[in-house]
Amino acid sequence: MRAYFRRRRQTFIAYGLLSPAFLMVAGLIVYPLYTVFATSLREGRAPNIARLDRLPLGFGNFLRALGDEQVWHSAAVTLFYAAGTIVPSFAIGLGIALLLNRDFPGRRYVRSLMLLPWAVPGVVAAIAFLWMFDASYGVVNSVLRRLGLVTADIAWFVDGDTALYAVLLPTIWKCFPFFTLTLLAALQSVPQALYEAARIDGAGSAAEFRYVTWPGIRSAAVLAVILQTLWVVKDFDLVFATTGGGPSRATQTLSMFVYEEAFQFFRMGYASAVGVLMLFVCAGLAFVAMRWGKQEGQ
Repeated sequence: MRAYFRRRRQTFIAYGLLSPAFLMVAGLIVYPLYTVFATSLREGRAPNIARLDRLPLGFGNFLRALGDEQVWHSAAVTLFYAAGTIVPSFAIGLGIALLLNRDFPGRRYVRSLMLLPWAVPGVVAAIAFLWMFDASYGVVNSVLRRLGLVTADIAWFVDGDTALYAVLLPTIWKCFPFFTLTLLAALQSVPQALYEAARIDGAGSAAEFRYVTWPGIRSAAVLAVILQTLWVVKDFDLVFATTGGGPSRATQTLSMFVYEEAFQFFRMGYASAVGVLMLFVCAGLAFVAMRWGKQEGQ
């Protein structure tokens, strides 16, 4: 009986010590989520946020969002934006991680340099790429003209045919260091004895990567792809600072659509409903990806 009360006391003390963290999580995550869900049920416009509770309740915002052509257009742009960012970022990050996993002079300094793009604020990166891709004095057009690839300057961020591709470049530049860091950490945890055994069995570089390297970093790679995909889907600063969702909605991702609906047209409920749908879709994709990663690992 005394041991029972001792365990109960230890449990009580543990929960008491963790209660500040629980309260912090509830204040920073649970309550904002509740507010978003509650706001998504308010139908109509409200220039004054304090008057949101006066709007009628209902599920009309969700029904409207599912049938809104602009929402589906923004969803398609977001899908292209995410895929066009994650695939090359992962490939670049994996290649650099494999390189940095080898011993060579100056490796420590190269590692530090590879992380710099990740630390640069999105707005600063957007301004730098706006200068480089400027139609009048941008270095990119100058190099392309000297190489004979183009005969006239291209307005990369203004032309609807090239704007989305131009936005992808700074996003890739900012995203690949995260993959490099994550995959490099996973590579360093793979036992060297496995590579030695593979070489003794006559395995080449491709076979080593397929049967030793990839199984060792697969879990970390799946997790990195999930996290980076969620971050790219909600990415706002790079698109806003470069194109603002234009021209003619060519770069209007779902994040830009939610921003415009909420802060330009004051349809807070409708914007929240689209955000809630984004949340459910991202959660579903993350769940499927994690299940797939576990099945592949078995």
